[in-house]
Amino acid sequence: MSTSKQQSLNGTDAVPSPDRARSGAPSAGEAVGDRFSTDEIFQRVVATADEEVESDSLKLYLSGFAAGLAITITFFLYATGKAAFPADASGLLAPLLYPLGFVYIIMGRYQLYTENTLTPVTLVLTRVASVPSLLRVWVSVLAGNLTGAVVGTFVLANTGVFSVAAADAAVGIGFQGIETPWWDLVFKAMFAGWLVAGLVWLEHAVRDSISRVVLVFLVIYAIPASGLYHIVVSSADVFYLVFTGHVALTTGLWEFAIPVLLGNTIGGVFLVTLINYGQTENRFPEGEGPRERLSLRDWLFSLRISRPAE
Repeated sequence: MSTSKQQSLNGTDAVPSPDRARSGAPSAGEAVGDRFSTDEIFQRVVATADEEVESDSLKLYLSGFAAGLAITITFFLYATGKAAFPADASGLLAPLLYPLGFVYIIMGRYQLYTENTLTPVTLVLTRVASVPSLLRVWVSVLAGNLTGAVVGTFVLANTGVFSVAAADAAVGIGFQGIETPWWDLVFKAMFAGWLVAGLVWLEHAVRDSISRVVLVFLVIYAIPASGLYHIVVSSADVFYLVFTGHVALTTGLWEFAIPVLLGNTIGGVFLVTLINYGQTENRFPEGEGPRERLSLRDWLFSLRISRPAE
């Protein structure tokens, strides 16, 4: 019996695997079916990155906006948890529902800035996408994230959604961040960026939704439980303080949001992406043809993205 007929009988070519990208990124490990090698994980990340850098700016912005609204859920639930457990000296109870907004984002495939410190960067490192194309993705997504957080926190600040205790807790969370020394915020945010970019890498290594949800919950829960900071959640903290008249916008941004943004970016790009990139050899899915590396000039100054050869 021919191979193609055997595959048809087995159903292997009837319906494409939902985990297999059009580019041919692997849906199962070559050596052990339910585990991926470093190269295979990287190829799946590249397939995701291709989709992101090819998206137009408006689409990225709107997806980022949806993610910013989802982060408002995290901000709301964290403040509510703080109010519900005021005597919890361990700090382990209040963050229990903190990961819910991130579950919405990752399972719904919304665009979150800290996730984008991994996926598009992989194409830039391999010089098939330019640095300006990466910056376009970052700016579009971050603008959407922040706009969503502005809208969400404006509603929380001007309606009765928060209880009185939760509103006080939300203010306390924001002031705790502002009162943290600038460089301490940077280093705390570096570890948070490391966690989130590492989560994206690991999320490409699992094959079912339940595992993804558990992974997201455990990794994201570690951020508030260990006193670390995430830029979009921290921005929601700042915007809430501004809308409730507690701080000026410039104060909140400079003393809280900007050091967190810097730390998240460093943690995601350098502590995860560069290290994982250095471990790989076969960096593109087998279904793709060879890709031409961009010239140094195009890599630094153009919006070009090299496509697989036909």
